[in-house]
Amino acid sequence: MTHSFSGTRRIGTSLARMRTTGTRAAAGWNARMLAEATDGTRRGTRWGRGALAFVPSALVVGALGTALAQGALAANFSVAGQPFTLTSNGVEGSGFGAIVNTPAVGRPDGTTTTNTAMARVGFASAGLAGLCGIVHQSIVGVPYSLLLTGGQKVTATPPAAFTTDIDASNLYIQATELQSYGPTTLQNAVLGQSADQVTVAGKPLTGALPGGFGLGSAGGEGGSSITLHGLNATAYDAEMAGALVLPDLKIRVVPGTATTC
Repeated sequence: MTHSFSGTRRIGTSLARMRTTGTRAAAGWNARMLAEATDGTRRGTRWGRGALAFVPSALVVGALGTALAQGALAANFSVAGQPFTLTSNGVEGSGFGAIVNTPAVGRPDGTTTTNTAMARVGFASAGLAGLCGIVHQSIVGVPYSLLLTGGQKVTATPPAAFTTDIDASNLYIQATELQSYGPTTLQNAVLGQSADQVTVAGKPLTGALPGGFGLGSAGGEGGSSITLHGLNATAYDAEMAGALVLPDLKIRVVPGTATTC
């Protein structure tokens, strides 16, 4: 994506100074920015649209355009070679399936590795109670976090009961860890189904191997359902092959290593 913005002179000057004076100057500059960011004063575009231009292009968000303006988004979120965090207050999904696979993961040198086992989880249809995505990046040795939020505010402690406000179809998450903080309800699920027999929306999950572990649907396609009270996923990829209706979408950059939205 390309972002136009104003007020870059101050940031550009600061970054140039950091490059010439080294790590000590970078640390001091970052400390000042952290203090300013937490004193409650609004400072134009310093941490708004202007900051987005300095985030490395590892974060890929597809097909925004007019669909984004209308609140309906078909997209793929991925960060080259590193995980990111996805959280929600809760998820209700139908046509649920999951497998274990070893997808290609990019390395900083441009090569890939398939040595990391992950779970690929799919939902033919899903409702989410808010969405929070956190990507950690480093620029000239200074840490930043890109926060993507939509729908209701995602809380650190998920509520005991939730109401979904985000609708997604053909939602897939590739994760090394995916957990719920409350009761999880599975219906019409087959635990231990051969991975190549697991289908979501009529299609097998990417990377499925015969005899591999799978969590599939009993009673025919789309018969399984799942309810997760609270969701926290360490993911390498989140794909919305269908539509994602995402109210109140916000993308912002903050200094430091954020853990919540």
